[in-house]
Amino acid sequence: MRTTFGYTEAFMRILQKIFILFFISTKLLSLCCLPTISLSKEIRENLYFAQNTPIIPGLMEIQETTTMGDEGSEGRFSLPPPPPIRENVPRIAILLPLTGTHAKLGNALLNASKLALFHFHNKDFELLPQDTRGTPSGAAEAAQMAVSDGASLILGPLFSDSVKAATEIANNTNVSILSFSNNRGVSTSKVFTMGLWPGEEVNRIIKYAMTKGNKKFALLAPKNQYGFIIKDEMEKTLKGAGLEIYNVAFFNPLETDFGPKSWTGEIVKALTAFNLRKDRLAEQKSLLKDRGDEKAKARLKRLNNMQTYGDLPFDALLVPAGGERLRALAALLSYFDVDPKKTQLLGTSLWDFQTANSEPMLVGGWYSAPPKEDRKLFIKDYTEMFGEGPPPRLASLAYDATAIAAVFVQEDGSFDPRQLVTRQGFGGKDGIFRFTKSGFAQRGLAIYQVLGTGNKTLDQAPKTFKDN
Repeated sequence: MRTTFGYTEAFMRILQKIFILFFISTKLLSLCCLPTISLSKEIRENLYFAQNTPIIPGLMEIQETTTMGDEGSEGRFSLPPPPPIRENVPRIAILLPLTGTHAKLGNALLNASKLALFHFHNKDFELLPQDTRGTPSGAAEAAQMAVSDGASLILGPLFSDSVKAATEIANNTNVSILSFSNNRGVSTSKVFTMGLWPGEEVNRIIKYAMTKGNKKFALLAPKNQYGFIIKDEMEKTLKGAGLEIYNVAFFNPLETDFGPKSWTGEIVKALTAFNLRKDRLAEQKSLLKDRGDEKAKARLKRLNNMQTYGDLPFDALLVPAGGERLRALAALLSYFDVDPKKTQLLGTSLWDFQTANSEPMLVGGWYSAPPKEDRKLFIKDYTEMFGEGPPPRLASLAYDATAIAAVFVQEDGSFDPRQLVTRQGFGGKDGIFRFTKSGFAQRGLAIYQVLGTGNKTLDQAPKTFKDN
């Protein structure tokens, strides 16, 4: 039950001090071990709410003691021991790269899971963090430890290779996996993938562009598995409408030089038919010079300010890239005389970053991505609780997965994966989603447009699934 307390000024100072000490002790403990995170009745009784808004993740009493021989200090505080695993309480394991190359991302996802644990404080279960070290072998060891500790459900791992390794362990038990991967190839009836499938983004943005009159599509994608998936899904979507991709160009995602003379520059130059359009301009100038009349001279004067002549052979270009690479590609498109007013630029959720509008070529472009409404609240709660900047994009997956565990894991620890396969789906921090019988997630996406001052919603994400 939520209760509103009228705090006196003195009590608020004590409360603030206790919370600071709790936060410091938690950080210190995280450096030496991975303690069980538990929402027991004792902790829940110490949860405080003001105006029905959670302030802190939980208060644990820390005895204030003064060290002998140090009377001049303000006092030191003893750290509580890691909470022990309790009997007869449902246990949920979460497998993340808490050390190694991806430790920062892994710990952010763990924080998001803790946030969900706080919001679902009325559910009595234990969260068991296990470190995969970002490797398949580490994931296998973490999964084995989770099973040995009595976990009835595993959240994570993050990467598809790690999911495969953990699956081999879980298959010998009744433990299901709710992973954060977007690789549908690892999903089964017991292994669910929550990540955003690139094909859904492609399908959404291409279909939207077709409703706006675009019919000739081209693709500029990275030469890797992600790019190949984008191409295959784009072809499927266009084929369903009786269309096909006009041209496909792959750039090297590892290249650091994106200048006009670079390998990627030559790729973009060929894709945009730059030399052909430049030759057409030279032909037009030659014809006008031969005519020599006043109208020809006036038109020739205008052509002298142009790089090329004639339209591109396509009216829409999908560029599934993000960050600095996207801006570099956009600069190349501008260099090779692509007019964004005539050729509609399209993107995926990789376009959804704050500085996309710093490249003029991208302003006016459309992209598909999860809706932002609930995610803004998630970012606000996360920032307030952990005192960090906005969490990484994938952090919301850990929040939603923990919320699902809180709802569907029973008091006796049992979990039936069939409960996740519902036609109506769920409302998460990234909009609606549901799981298919094959184990992968389907999501409702919105369409956004890049503006000079941010972005705007062109087409809202659905609130329900149409075939519900």
